[in-house]
Amino acid sequence: MSIDSHHFAIPSRGRVLLRRTIYFSLVLLTTAAAMALLVGVFQKNGVTPLELTLLILYGLLILWVSTSFWIAAVGFWVQLRGGDPLSITRQPPKPGAAADGSPLRTAVVMPVYNEDPERVSAGLRSIWQSLQETGKADAFDLFILSDTRDPQCWLQEELNWYQMCEELNGHGRIFYRNRVHNTARKSGNIADFCERWGGSYRYMIVLDADSIMGGATLVKMVEVMEAQPQVALLQTPPVPVGHESVFVRVLQFSSSLYGSMFTAGLNFWQMYDGNYWGHNAIIRLRPFAAHCHLPKLAGSEPFGGEIFSHDFVEAALLLQAGWEVWLAYDLGESYEELPTTLIDYAKRDRRWCQGNLQHMGVLGLKGMKPLSRLALLMGIMSYLSSPLWGLFLIVTGIEAYNQSQTIPVYFSGDNWYPVWPESYTVEMTTVLLVTLAMLFLPKILGMLLLLVQWHRVKSYGGLMRVCLSVFLETLFTTLIAPVLMLYQSKFVLAILSRRSVGWPPQQRGDYRLHFKEALAAHYVHTLIGVVAGALSYHYVPDFFLWLTPVLAGLVLSVPVSMYSSSTRLGQVLRRWGLFLTPEESNPPKVLRLLQDNLDNVAFWSRRADGRAESIVADAAVVSLHQSLLPRRPLRKRQHHQLRALTYQLMEDGSDSLTVQEKRAVLSDPDTLLRLHTLAVSGAVTATNRHDSTS
Repeated sequence: MSIDSHHFAIPSRGRVLLRRTIYFSLVLLTTAAAMALLVGVFQKNGVTPLELTLLILYGLLILWVSTSFWIAAVGFWVQLRGGDPLSITRQPPKPGAAADGSPLRTAVVMPVYNEDPERVSAGLRSIWQSLQETGKADAFDLFILSDTRDPQCWLQEELNWYQMCEELNGHGRIFYRNRVHNTARKSGNIADFCERWGGSYRYMIVLDADSIMGGATLVKMVEVMEAQPQVALLQTPPVPVGHESVFVRVLQFSSSLYGSMFTAGLNFWQMYDGNYWGHNAIIRLRPFAAHCHLPKLAGSEPFGGEIFSHDFVEAALLLQAGWEVWLAYDLGESYEELPTTLIDYAKRDRRWCQGNLQHMGVLGLKGMKPLSRLALLMGIMSYLSSPLWGLFLIVTGIEAYNQSQTIPVYFSGDNWYPVWPESYTVEMTTVLLVTLAMLFLPKILGMLLLLVQWHRVKSYGGLMRVCLSVFLETLFTTLIAPVLMLYQSKFVLAILSRRSVGWPPQQRGDYRLHFKEALAAHYVHTLIGVVAGALSYHYVPDFFLWLTPVLAGLVLSVPVSMYSSSTRLGQVLRRWGLFLTPEESNPPKVLRLLQDNLDNVAFWSRRADGRAESIVADAAVVSLHQSLLPRRPLRKRQHHQLRALTYQLMEDGSDSLTVQEKRAVLSDPDTLLRLHTLAVSGAVTATNRHDSTS
């Protein structure tokens, strides 16, 4: 595959500056116009402290809304005219690609941490098979970088890796490593890879545990990097796929329909000062290893210590060092999976919220480019906007109540004629309509773009079905928006009060919520909706009508969360052609390979029952595991502790050991061999005893 030679253009500093001037001018002018409408309402009778608070909150929120709106609008314009001539994939090749002298080889790395081994194995198989079909797989190696702590999951990863090497002829090309200590989480895992193997490769393609990428896309990414030696990092936009619950099908549909507009718009003004999203990206190893040593923030978690969301910071460090970071918005076959329930989605948000708010301590780093600071601020604002919206609604309700209690004075002073109270209904309605338009117009633009590109309509189920899907998607996202607002507000307040959540693994598989689970997660939201509705209806009836969409989402949060987690209902909607995406109507080869591998991959239950006693009795499992263990010197005290754990396991069973104790036993080759011998001799003795009794 060669670089597209058509419509070559060079993004000069002047052209990039013009783009940014246009974009930020549109954002600021829109914000100023919306603020002018609200100021015009308040200033006629003087601005009260409450109204001033309302103005400040609305100013921050409308700035955030207009930022997102103009990204979508600019992206719509870019897509309408056939793509961006200045995108990195359309630029002419530049000389000096091999100037660093590193070998032209690429490592595809997948860091994993207590993930489903079967899904990890099936995904990696699909990527490797797709890469083989390109005929250029010889330049790629595959690495499973495990930080898994769970012993059973650890052993299953090893078995699946070995089976993959056997079946795909991957020995010497597909590698597995489990770290002894998962220092610095994912960023430490990647750093360990760079220190051990980075010198053997020019590029590193970073995947997440649920990432799927087509082989042709991997090859194309390398070709773009070879043609552009000034680029240190190339990010592709991952499209959500792969699950059937109603919740995730709605998100997959909206991302597929509107997502390309947002990524095209983002690329329009970011250009070579782009960002890194942590996965589905290719990285030039030498500059990454040289410049991306993450600082340790002062203080303790959640704001201090190791940086959670490392990707934004690594992109900033590369830009600071003079390298370019790009978003290849027009590269396809880059996929990921989303949490399948509203509750799991919120749990993932909790981790991301802590990581993004931690960037407050990174903003002051010296030498950082202005756009890098802006990217960090946008990440912070994506979570701060929720408590700001909540506060805005509360302040608006109080102001509406105050206005309803004001008794108009028709005669004052020496006036002989009545002074009629002024009505600001038109102005306030205009403010509301402007805000709603910027929130919902991107959906209309996405539909218009689909209609212009008529050949794509069929892949979304046809015109009538896609229109109904957009309507239902808008209704659904309106209902869950206030729930997510309260969740994120709670997360922000918890983090600001210095309560750290850590970085637990996320639930990725399909799972149907039961009523008790949904009620436990959402009863507070329901209660808030009922109380807020009763108060507003009793004291400010006019405000109650405007608040109805928010109240409905909160009051209905339990059934919405429960039924949206249903895979069966999601499959029914798919059969009806609703929330259909091109990846479902005509799956690319790599996704078909994923489904085949998920259906055929050997499950752990075929090897052993999963209990430690059975595992250590399996000679093949023990032999493989021993060969992968590093030799570490042990103190005399550790030898005695391991011997005690050995007999405890054999006498009392694996349930008597903690996860840490099981891992300690499985981490020492000598202890593992002793366990295997005891397990086998115990099984033989039990068999002989049974025979003699018979």
